[in-house]
Amino acid sequence: MVEVDVRMNDTSIKMYGAPWCPDCRRSKALLDRRGVAYDWIDIDENPEGARYIEQVNEGKRIIPTIVFPDGSILVEPSDAELARKVAS
Repeated sequence: MVEVDVRMNDTSIKMYGAPWCPDCRRSKALLDRRGVAYDWIDIDENPEGARYIEQVNEGKRIIPTIVFPDGSILVEPSDAELARKVAS
């Protein structure tokens, strides 16, 4: 298992999710199509990542949870919401 540092750095979008999650696959595909770099944290493989999303989502494991370098977070965003965020 590869450990992923889930602490924010100032330059990277972090997407917390799981491969079985259709919303995660959809959000990843949108970022990939737009050429937006991001760090993928698989919460099934990374317990620290799972704890982090529970912390920011009031105890719930809601994915995808996407954390941006400015500290803002989108949870289960629609394609339109995510596209607006990465365009700004």
